Amino acid sequence: MEYKPLSGREFPRFSGIKTFFRLPHVDVKSDYDIGLVGVPFDGGVSYRPGARFAPTKIREASSLGRGFHWTHQLNFFEHLKVADIGDCPVVPISLEKTYKKIETFFTQLMKDKKRFISFGGDHSTTLPILKSASKVYGKPLRVIHFDAHLDTYPPAWGCEYHHGSFLRHAVDESYVDPKKSMQIGIRGPLTGEDDLNFVKKNKLNVTTVDDIRVGGLEKFIAKLPKFDNTPTYISFDIDCLDPAYAPGTGTPVVGGLTTYETQRILRALKIPNLIGADIVEVSPPYDPTDITALAAMDTAFEILCLMAKA
Repeated sequence: MEYKPLSGREFPRFSGIKTFFRLPHVDVKSDYDIGLVGVPFDGGVSYRPGARFAPTKIREASSLGRGFHWTHQLNFFEHLKVADIGDCPVVPISLEKTYKKIETFFTQLMKDKKRFISFGGDHSTTLPILKSASKVYGKPLRVIHFDAHLDTYPPAWGCEYHHGSFLRHAVDESYVDPKKSMQIGIRGPLTGEDDLNFVKKNKLNVTTVDDIRVGGLEKFIAKLPKFDNTPTYISFDIDCLDPAYAPGTGTPVVGGLTTYETQRILRALKIPNLIGADIVEVSPPYDPTDITALAAMDTAFEILCLMAKA
């Protein structure tokens, strides 16, 4: 099978059945290299819902996607077999049952030696993916986490698991190596100073927007670490972007990164063992302009080119 997108010069981009990047929709057991998969679940949000609709909207927005990257001078369509493998099963009224379905789905995907980009859904969906990956690869992962929020927060309303606690659990349950991981784009007020206790205790490398802006983007990029062969996962919460660039998200925070800044940071990453990624917290009902979905599509493009380079 040829894993190429539907031609925009033969079929206008507003036409055709909507798949990620107009790529073939194939069975999960097919011979692709990278699977693009939706996880339409938002049962872990604490403020604005709607992320369950993100995979469908991002598929639609990605009709404008193309494969050639000017900076990297490569076309990911020519280096990788990439396909839309549909959506992971979820249970919209149960976080616990959804976690089990996500873990089962992604465990099998990785056992079949597939890499992937997951399109959430809220950020609570990342935890069972990390659990699956750490078991399959037999060690804690490195996570490069783009976000406005630390996501190491305590239980809320007596519930341990929610979209603001995935990283706390991932570290505590040894799915992630905090000393090898980094957070990018963190900002905004906290409930209290004790919200920083977890990251300090576990020596997480937290990068705020000030760390990027005050010294300048070029200096920040020059200081990015050189990564070893540890299995690495990118988790990109769309609210790392300023609401001017991504208004359609569950918990917007002003003063964020621009789409250009995240493009440049992603392009500068050198990751020899990038096993997967997710793009989460896109809430289409809060963005009638679709610029948030476009930002998610572009982020996926950058990550796919990183995978092609690796």
